[in-house]
Amino acid sequence: MKKLILLLSLMLSLFGCKVKDAATTTTVDRRAQTALKGSWILTDVNYPGENVLKVNAFQIADTKCFEGSRWDFIPNNDSGKMELTQANCLQFNSDIKWYVNKEQQFVLKMLNAGDKARKVREGYILMLRNQSLESFQLVDKVDIAGKMTEIVYQFKKNK
Repeated sequence: MKKLILLLSLMLSLFGCKVKDAATTTTVDRRAQTALKGSWILTDVNYPGENVLKVNAFQIADTKCFEGSRWDFIPNNDSGKMELTQANCLQFNSDIKWYVNKEQQFVLKMLNAGDKARKVREGYILMLRNQSLESFQLVDKVDIAGKMTEIVYQFKKNK
């Protein structure tokens, strides 16, 4: 019982973290990828226990700091930018490399200034869901205290 209480208290106080994955395929889904062209706003981040647990998204900041962030996708060269602008959060921006594969996996690399994408070996694999002309979701699976938890990032087209 003491171990269970200790585990719960650790779970409540520690950040969840994403296990970095290796892409399963590099075969691009051009139709899904082309539909993401343009500027998007990440409007909402949801996951079970979000009121109690904090998750450090993409090893950058708390998931709630991503709400309101701007993401620009250029599908013809798999590049783009993302920018965190929320008050009281880390101000962050980065060039990105990305693509959507045939399994509807969104493969993402954050690039530091001067980095070449081919030299960056670490990245993230999220699932692309509910894609329309005006919105889509990226779903990340994160290990929180030994339990895989889905974090849903909701995007809306920036007009």
